[in-house]
Amino acid sequence: MHREEIRKILVMCLPGIGDTLLFTPALRFLREHFPQAQIWVLVMFKGSKEVLERNPLVDRVLLWEFIKEGAFRSLKFLLGLRRQRFDISIMAYPANRIEYSLVHLLAGARRRYGHRYKHRDLSSLNFLHGRTIRENDQRHNVEENLALLQLLGLDTRRPLSLELFLPDEDRAFAQRWLDQRQLESGLLIGFHAGTAEFKNQAKRRWAREKFSLLGDALAEEFGAKILIFGGPDEEELKREIIRGMSGPGSEVSSTTMRQTAALIERCALFVSNDSALMHTAAAMKVPCVVTFGPTNPKWVYPYGTRYRIVRRELSCSPCFYYSARPLTCGRGDFACIEEIEVDQVIKAIRYLLADVQCPNGD
Repeated sequence: MHREEIRKILVMCLPGIGDTLLFTPALRFLREHFPQAQIWVLVMFKGSKEVLERNPLVDRVLLWEFIKEGAFRSLKFLLGLRRQRFDISIMAYPANRIEYSLVHLLAGARRRYGHRYKHRDLSSLNFLHGRTIRENDQRHNVEENLALLQLLGLDTRRPLSLELFLPDEDRAFAQRWLDQRQLESGLLIGFHAGTAEFKNQAKRRWAREKFSLLGDALAEEFGAKILIFGGPDEEELKREIIRGMSGPGSEVSSTTMRQTAALIERCALFVSNDSALMHTAAAMKVPCVVTFGPTNPKWVYPYGTRYRIVRRELSCSPCFYYSARPLTCGRGDFACIEEIEVDQVIKAIRYLLADVQCPNGD
């Protein structure tokens, strides 16, 4: 299929907000290579829609909450989408689930592009993605998507960063929010203690008590002001961290994804588990310190910003891989995340702050 024959492209970013952000470098390559084509993106989370709907590289963002809508209504939606007659569809990485394979097939593009996976590939029907590449353990999530575009003849070797476009009103919101709490000056450090919860992924979280101890240590050593971020389902988690701190912390609540990104942008540093907000910080070029447990940091480290990884080296880790299988621990104790200590994270923060302040070692 020649470039001039491609008039309508459907991109499916279904797993979550972070994975949607990780596809944004591929979106830029698609727009550069197909400047006249319409590019539609299908997402299934409201936050994913919010991070894309101001992106000038995208013509339309479709939100369809497949889990909430159910099988019958979702089938009706996909048959309607099929009538758009997309020339090509691209399933963003990772998508190692039978449901994603069926969605890709039913959307009915003339050509489909996606991945084959090392684990549970046949049971997930990944051959339905059409033209495929095999996932590579040594590639970052961003690099997996860029490698997929090479099937379309794109040269994706030029390095690009994650992109999240913020309108002026979101940055104005962040300024007002900080002004109202007298946080407009001083060292701001953001925390995100959450992760996705489905498939037992809450087990990837560093202990909330350790975040509280870390907040106090940073306030004492650096005079830092701590912003506690998290989604609507993490309100109690944020409050528990603040209650566990001796000094004050500020809870960030009732914000859109773009407002959250605008506040993260004002932080000097972001401390997080492997999460969507970690990728949001990377998109805003905020340095990150990240605790990693069962997940392979090679796949999802903060892309395009300075960062430090803190993890417990065990012979069995990393053990997580992309599939519908819930997260489990062969040892039974999740020691890879549970045994990370506060002083290890503080040490990483010291190094990163020094690197940011004196990037050439001066």
